[in-house]
Amino acid sequence: MNDIAIYGAGGFGREIACLIHAINQEKNHWNLVGYFDDGLEAGSKNRYGKILGNFETLNKWDKPLSVVLALGKTKPLRFIAEKINNPLISFPNLFAPDLKWLDFDSVSIGQGNIVTFGCRINCEVKIGDFNIINGNVGIGHDVQIGSYNVMNPCVRISGETIIGDSNFFGVCSVVLQQKKIGNFVTVSANSVITRNTLDGCCYLGNPAKKIELL
Repeated sequence: MNDIAIYGAGGFGREIACLIHAINQEKNHWNLVGYFDDGLEAGSKNRYGKILGNFETLNKWDKPLSVVLALGKTKPLRFIAEKINNPLISFPNLFAPDLKWLDFDSVSIGQGNIVTFGCRINCEVKIGDFNIINGNVGIGHDVQIGSYNVMNPCVRISGETIIGDSNFFGVCSVVLQQKKIGNFVTVSANSVITRNTLDGCCYLGNPAKKIELL
């Protein structure tokens, strides 16, 4: 078994512990050693493990360790991923046992990605690093996804869509086919993207329109 730790001990971090448990039921692969968290005291616990330390502790870890980043917002996800410089740390992809691959051999995928229960990934898909694809997400054929994106439950990404980096997709949001999502875009829950988006903007509604955040 390989040692693994979760970065982030909040609600999503507990969900990832459940995901690791489900993976182990299929094949006993991971030994969950605990959590790293910058906001909780070392030695404290949640239901699934103890807090081993913070970011500085992780960068001083003295033996090989796999780490999964359970951070549900794009900015901290990217910040932590880029600040971990310990050569003994690796970032595996975690896939729920019930993930549906329509053609796994045609998919390319980087490191540190999380795909949770009930998701479907179609053929000829390219996925970068440290993306969170969380619960019943559907990704169509020939989709390109960058890095540090967060897709909340029941998101639908239609075929031939191009998605950049650090985008946030709210629950049940939809991107129609052949659209382009750039970088640092927020798509609000239940919104439908029918046109290409502008970087750094927030979109709301069906069809989604750009809105100003207060």
